[in-house]
Amino acid sequence: MATIIPTMAATIERRLLVNYRVDPAVAGELLPQGLRPQLIDGNAVAGVCLIRLGAFRPAWAGPEIGHRSENAAHRIAVEWDSPTGPRTGVYIPRRHSASRLARLVGGRVFPGVHRRARITSRETDAEISVYIDADDLRVRVDARLAPDEAFRSGLFPSLASASDFFRKDAVGWSPTRNGSLEGLRLDTDAWRVEAATIDTLESSFFDGLPAGSAEFDDVLVMRRVPARWSSPSDAAPVAGVGAAPRRRP
Repeated sequence: MATIIPTMAATIERRLLVNYRVDPAVAGELLPQGLRPQLIDGNAVAGVCLIRLGAFRPAWAGPEIGHRSENAAHRIAVEWDSPTGPRTGVYIPRRHSASRLARLVGGRVFPGVHRRARITSRETDAEISVYIDADDLRVRVDARLAPDEAFRSGLFPSLASASDFFRKDAVGWSPTRNGSLEGLRLDTDAWRVEAATIDTLESSFFDGLPAGSAEFDDVLVMRRVPARWSSPSDAAPVAGVGAAPRRRP
């Protein structure tokens, strides 16, 4: 049975969305049965979300009791068929966290199994660096904030179109400890993204895919955004052993 959670609240202190263009056949091999990649001009869209949350707590509680954590989630934009027609969201094959609490409750009392990672970040108003070191993963990102007009992408014609694409996919599906899927919905009344450029980018997840099948596309930054998380109203698109990925990098 899916985990039903009370609405939770936090401030997204920093969120880096590092996005890749991926061969759709390769992306499809990473997905459970029942999910398929969303395509833009024949490309699948995937990436890693590097997020620091502040004051994470039940929505009814004050921020002073909240928990702060550094986390990472590898994501693939997906679609699936529902009784009311096609739906879109993201599939999250791997979550990592530097927070012992997040690892303890993730996949038990809160959706999303989190693996242990050491996450180091350094930030100024103009630059953001994040390094992730885990048993099964290495990620390094050095990014610089840029004017909106400096945004460059092979997937999106403008920063606004990139923002709209990622905002619509509010529901993320993650594999549970028993192989089914459980969902988590993110909502905010203050969605806003900023453009950035990349100085350094390393990802063992994407670098481990077949040569030439994953290419960096763009990076987006969110800072100081209040948000809420809740259980989605959608039924999980797949369940049971069929949720196992077809391929694991």
